[in-house]
Amino acid sequence: MNTEALLGDMRRQLREGGLHGCLLVRDLHTGEELGIDPDTQLPAASLVKVPLALATAERIRRGELDGATMLDVQPGRITTPGPTGLSRFRHPTRIAIDDLLYLSTCVSDGTAADALFDLTPPAQVADILHELGLRGLTVRHGMLELSDTPAERFDAAEAHLAHALAIDAGTSGRGHRVPQLDTTRANTGSARAYVELLQALWTPSAIHPEAAERVRGLMTHNVLRHRLTPDFSSDATTWSSKTGTLLNLRHEIGVVEHSDGQAFAIAVLTESLVPASTQPGADALMAHVARGLRDHLRQL
Repeated sequence: MNTEALLGDMRRQLREGGLHGCLLVRDLHTGEELGIDPDTQLPAASLVKVPLALATAERIRRGELDGATMLDVQPGRITTPGPTGLSRFRHPTRIAIDDLLYLSTCVSDGTAADALFDLTPPAQVADILHELGLRGLTVRHGMLELSDTPAERFDAAEAHLAHALAIDAGTSGRGHRVPQLDTTRANTGSARAYVELLQALWTPSAIHPEAAERVRGLMTHNVLRHRLTPDFSSDATTWSSKTGTLLNLRHEIGVVEHSDGQAFAIAVLTESLVPASTQPGADALMAHVARGLRDHLRQL
């Protein structure tokens, strides 16, 4: 199948599967790439934790922060809810910045991320990205804002109403009645911007090797591996990634490194058009389309 036919088929599969997908797959050695709407800006959800990790690692490298510094986290002081990490703790804890970095990135712990945002506010994270030559990513707020959506206001039996609102309340200019989905107010990025970030982390760039290695290691040990991992993880590959989920948004970015030396940066940002919280079929479709693009690039 030629490239044009492949992209048309993948667009059709996404549409029929109830997804609007924005994807980019890039060969990190040759620069060849294939994408579907790769420049569309979408709210980042938890993908913002990768720029946060980079900014934190860079500040540690510069000596502005000490990774061994212990911080006191009191129940209720940082109120970001979530299914994992510190948000589930019942008692006060002392935890090092290094360990907050692990929890934020590898476990996608929003409470840990907000503790890091206390140290490096969103505007400073954005400034560091610009210093490192990274464009196209906006960092406007921490994780607490992501916990105040319609999903938290409806009973579990009415969760589909929150998703219906997320699907239907947007504008043609990507504004939205839900602030967290409004690209003029939310943390945002495009598939291309995230692939540029991955390229800078995996190949020589303005990012210091020490900071880049730290973030790569965190992404390699990501424990949320239900989305693209089944199609990219094997005994002959290393898959390093980060997911992002909010209302009808399902994202994942990552790098697959093959034992033969090939490496591909992958960014899959999607909006579901189906008003449901749990959609394993959508996750599988994301992986299928991303792998199809990667396989086609390997054959070029």
